[in-house]
Amino acid sequence: MNQLEDMRIFVETVQAQSFTAAADRLGLSKQFVSKRIAALEQRLGARLLVRSTRNQRVTDLGTAYFERAQRILQEVDAAEQMVLGRTATPRGTLRLSAPMSFGTLHLAPLVPVFMQREPQVSLELDLNDRTVDLIGEGYDMAVRIGALADSSLIARRISSMQLITCASPGYLRQHGEPTAPAQLAAHACLSYSHSRRNDWTYRVGERVHKVSVSGPLCSNNGEMLRDAAIAGLGLTVLPDFIVAAAVADGRLLEVLGDFRPDILNIHVVHPQHRETSLVVRAFSDFLAEQFREHDG
Repeated sequence: MNQLEDMRIFVETVQAQSFTAAADRLGLSKQFVSKRIAALEQRLGARLLVRSTRNQRVTDLGTAYFERAQRILQEVDAAEQMVLGRTATPRGTLRLSAPMSFGTLHLAPLVPVFMQREPQVSLELDLNDRTVDLIGEGYDMAVRIGALADSSLIARRISSMQLITCASPGYLRQHGEPTAPAQLAAHACLSYSHSRRNDWTYRVGERVHKVSVSGPLCSNNGEMLRDAAIAGLGLTVLPDFIVAAAVADGRLLEVLGDFRPDILNIHVVHPQHRETSLVVRAFSDFLAEQFREHDG
C-alpha cells in the first residue's frame, strides 16, 4: 500500500465522516480502512483522527493534512484524466447533487438512459434541496437552479425554467385575485426561502416590479409549497415543472400572467479540477443533449 493510496483512504474517511461509510465507498473492509489510517498516523508520527465508539473527530493536524492531501489527489486525478484523453471510455463513480423536485421529475427518467449508454460508470445521486459544498463534501458535480453564487466552479447552462405564480381556486374565491404585483403584499405568500419574508420580482418589458411578501409558510422544497398552495394556504411562485400538472387539472390557477417572474437558468457545475474528468464530461454532455432535445 503506497502513500497515495493511504492518503486517498484518509481523505475519503474524513469526507464520509465514518470508517464504515468510507469503506463502502472504496469497496474495502472497515478493518482494512482502520488499519491503513493507523499505519498512516504511525508513519507520520501524529494523530490525525480521534476515534470513539460513536463518532470520529479530525485533529488540527489532521485537518491541515486533509486539505493538502485533497489538493494533491485532485492534481493526480486530473493528470491521469489528461493522459487518458477525450477518446477513452468513461469509467468510475460520479457523485452528483441535485434539487429534490428537479431530480425526481427530470433526472429520474434520464439516469437509466445514461447508465445504459455508459455501462462502466456508476452514479451516486444525492437529491437534496440544500446547496452542498462540492469540494468539501467530495461531490463531482451538481445541478444548480437560479443565480450562481460560487464563481470558483465551472458552470454549464443546460436549460431554463419559467416561474409561475399560482393559488388554489378556494384561496382566490376567499381572498380575491391579485391583478398587479404590489397587491401581493396584502396576501398570504408561500415562499421558497428560509426567511419568513421574501422579495418576489416581476418584469414587464424594461419595467421591474419588486414586492416584499410574507406568509404562513416558507420552505426549501417546492413540492411542499405546491401542496400547501393546493390546500389553500396562500399564493406561491414555483417552477413550471413543479406546478404544471396541478395547473392543468385545475387544482391551482395561475395569476399575474402578464407579470411573469424572471426565467431561471439551470446549470451543471463542477470544481475546476474535475474539468478533465471523462465521467463528468460525459454526464454534462448527456444532460445538455437531453435538455436541448426537450427544449427544442
